Amino acid sequence: MQAPEREQLDELARLLRGVLGTALVGVYLYGSAVLGGLRPRSDLDLLVVAARPTTPEQKRALIDGLLAHSTWPSRAGARRSVEVVVVIARDVRPWSYPPRMDFLFGGWLRPAFRAGELEPWGSPLNPDLAPLLALARERGVALVGPPPAEVLDAVPFGDLVRASVAELDHALAELPGDTRNILLRLARIWYTLTTGEIAAKDVAAAWVLDRVGPEHHEVLRRARAGYLGTEDDRWDDVTDATRTFAEHAAAEIRRLADERAP
Repeated sequence: MQAPEREQLDELARLLRGVLGTALVGVYLYGSAVLGGLRPRSDLDLLVVAARPTTPEQKRALIDGLLAHSTWPSRAGARRSVEVVVVIARDVRPWSYPPRMDFLFGGWLRPAFRAGELEPWGSPLNPDLAPLLALARERGVALVGPPPAEVLDAVPFGDLVRASVAELDHALAELPGDTRNILLRLARIWYTLTTGEIAAKDVAAAWVLDRVGPEHHEVLRRARAGYLGTEDDRWDDVTDATRTFAEHAAAEIRRLADERAP
């Protein structure tokens, strides 16, 4: 990790300490940073565990601070985009499904936050948190607080399976506007349901490339190259192929989920 990212993480840790005070249990770096290293377009992903829910005033302070200490999209070697999820300790230990979040900040929410919204993410019950919490517990790096395994319960594989299909229809609907991320997300879910492991997006995409027909290779290759920063995103000439792969991957994910259902 380069010096700008380390400095940004220090800034973020100070912000979280300042806003949450004695309620802050831990801050854990997860995502690309712990799965093979940050890529040129990677976000800094932080899971925050708090002892009690944030107040509206604390949410506003977090939003203002995170807007100031991040950018969108990420820029390697400079200030990066940040994704911050706050969960309440009692909501994640003991484990229950679907997991509940207290606060979410991400680059895609910046317009809503600048418009004055405090909770633009919708329901606090979020199946997508299951793989996030599993990764943070298994591989997360503590920036503040004890090791993550001391504050997070293990996520049963069955709940990772449930989470993998819970948001599939939404992901497919988002494909035209977020093509690279959706394709890579589908590849990673496919990988996880098959292997039981959570891998970096480029690793999962390479794994899927070896298991699909040639008609799917170009869109996966482009998604992987975009993630690695070796190519700019370009999808207008492969729109039909991206949809074909996404629907194929979704069908395979559903098949695997049915096989692994309790």
